[in-house]
Amino acid sequence: MIKKDEIVENGEMAAGQTVGIQSKQKTERAVEYFGKGFCCSQAVFTTFATEYGVPEDFALKIAAQFGGGARKGEMCGSVSGALMVLGLKYGFSDGNAQSEKELAHRKAEEFMNRFIEKKGTVVCRELLGRDLSKPGELERIRELGLFQSICPEMVRCAAEIVEEMMAENEQ
Repeated sequence: MIKKDEIVENGEMAAGQTVGIQSKQKTERAVEYFGKGFCCSQAVFTTFATEYGVPEDFALKIAAQFGGGARKGEMCGSVSGALMVLGLKYGFSDGNAQSEKELAHRKAEEFMNRFIEKKGTVVCRELLGRDLSKPGELERIRELGLFQSICPEMVRCAAEIVEEMMAENEQ
């Protein structure tokens, strides 16, 4: 039987569970999810959600609807996925727990500020330079390869910020 601390070289346990992956590996895992055809929100959320006991297939389903700014070019799916991750870590389940609410809201605001500082916006259509909700634009975005040239960097950025925030919290 494999014990939790018996990790093979690539950071995965023999049973397939992931434990203690360094930030670059988590960020690369998020980019790999995206490269396998999952949307940006799925890539970011699933990379971290499995560490909180959310099964991979369930995490992928939860995050499936947020890609492409929920298909309307609104908030970047990478940002949505990251905020859901922060909800797993810092969220609240008691509507009367004011200090927990404040912490959750601070963490969300901190993430948003960091992402905006790095990328200028959290709005998908602004990041892509095209509005995928308008007729013909989705096809044009695909023709230009924008999902392949821009979105992986948004996934990377969101995953890196989440990892940084979690590491800072542990110090």
